[in-house]
Amino acid sequence: MDLAALDDLKAKVAAALPAATVSSAYGEVNAVVPMADIVAVLATLRDATDLKFTTLIDVTGVDYPERGKRFDVVYHLLSMTRNARLRVKAEVGEGEAIDSVVPIYPAANWFEREAFDMYGILFANHPDLRRILTDYGFSGHPLRKDFPLTGYVEVRYDDEQKRVVYSPVKLQQEFRNFDYLSPWEGARAVQLPGDEKAKS
Repeated sequence: MDLAALDDLKAKVAAALPAATVSSAYGEVNAVVPMADIVAVLATLRDATDLKFTTLIDVTGVDYPERGKRFDVVYHLLSMTRNARLRVKAEVGEGEAIDSVVPIYPAANWFEREAFDMYGILFANHPDLRRILTDYGFSGHPLRKDFPLTGYVEVRYDDEQKRVVYSPVKLQQEFRNFDYLSPWEGARAVQLPGDEKAKS
């Protein structure tokens, strides 16, 4: 999208959404909106004759554990008539529920369930908010930044019981951080054996 079209889209989105903070970066327009207004905002973006963002491409979450409102719920929209994309973000705190946009974009059903499963983001008035990617009884939310790398439980098939069993994760060795930096390409501040010969 050229700069003039980007500025035009930014101005139209800002005019349609007075409560939003509208900006542009990397050739796309971004709108940050209050969590309580998300349904009205997306309905406006879909129905406004000069915008027509009729296609929902994705709904996802972003985790900022150090922030008061921990999650960003991010909606990616496409306007076929304008050949333009728009990113809409709303901040949601842990334990807060943002309204489901399934009545506006039915495709949001899967995406909201995925965000609930992976991040634990709650969507109020969702028709079927339950896990969609993890197993029954899964503990935690794998895409949160504080979720352990090894998980909480391990799954294996037990020949004696003839079924899948869950057990706490047992590491066979202490977790280690490996330094994969090549001594030939890496930092020169490290003194390697033989370096003293190169100085003479």
